[in-house]
Amino acid sequence: MSVRTVLGRGAVRLLCTAACGALLLTGCADNTEGDGASVNKVTAEKVDALAAAVPDKVKQAGKLVVGVNVPYQPNEYKDASGKIVGFDVDLLDAVATTLGLKVDYVESSFEKIIPAIQAGTYDVGMSSITDSREREQQVDFTTYFSAGIQWAQQTGKAIDPNNACGKKVAVQSTTVEHTDEIPAKSAKCVAEGKPAIEMKAFDEQSAATNALVLGQVDAMSADSPVTAYAIKQSEGKIEAAGPLFDSAPYGWAVQKGSPLAVALQKALQHLIDNGKYGEITTNWGVQDGQIKTSVINGAVS
Repeated sequence: MSVRTVLGRGAVRLLCTAACGALLLTGCADNTEGDGASVNKVTAEKVDALAAAVPDKVKQAGKLVVGVNVPYQPNEYKDASGKIVGFDVDLLDAVATTLGLKVDYVESSFEKIIPAIQAGTYDVGMSSITDSREREQQVDFTTYFSAGIQWAQQTGKAIDPNNACGKKVAVQSTTVEHTDEIPAKSAKCVAEGKPAIEMKAFDEQSAATNALVLGQVDAMSADSPVTAYAIKQSEGKIEAAGPLFDSAPYGWAVQKGSPLAVALQKALQHLIDNGKYGEITTNWGVQDGQIKTSVINGAVS
């Protein structure tokens, strides 16, 4: 299961707060991509038949009021000018355009997003929220991405995430990789008479990534879009190690029973089918988490 399933986004707020600036040796010191400046914005067009499904209240307002918690690169964070940008932003912007709407992003603490949706303060919650069965009791979700755990290694220096006994593995503190995944794998090593995994925990994911780039650790483990973005930023210095695992869907949260969930789902499916969704995920280096079909309430646990 993903970081947000276990801990909630509030517990991983330090992830990638300085992903580009801290990767001093990755060829990313100018921070042009770190602030979203070099990521192409994919354009979308209004589809009248889909826009007709938007609830009257939202249609009359002409916009979606969206609660979002930053930073969480590359999904949602602030660029150098203070504007909220990221993969999630580009995707929801395209969905909103398809529905004939604009988007008003409102910064919020993560734990307050779902209560604010229930209260009608926000139309949508967009903050890399894992669609879980527990959360589906409170809100409905339109799924848009599949996230899990993804390891990375120095390019050409293979490591097996399922057989890393005796290896040094970097993680970001307080994430599920730190609290659950690596300790469990290390305990298994010891139980089998093999050396434990030497886990190196860092306050920021950027520091964990930099440790891998510098060869101070053998691998790192992080949430899949974070790892994918770090790989893209590294200019070939690091690569994926093994497949993504423990995946779960991200979803846009709306009020229970709101027709807005279906409107978002149909607009996103339109973008999936016409290739715009693929362009957006590829632009941000998170294409491995693409989905083929958006659903309402697609929790796996």
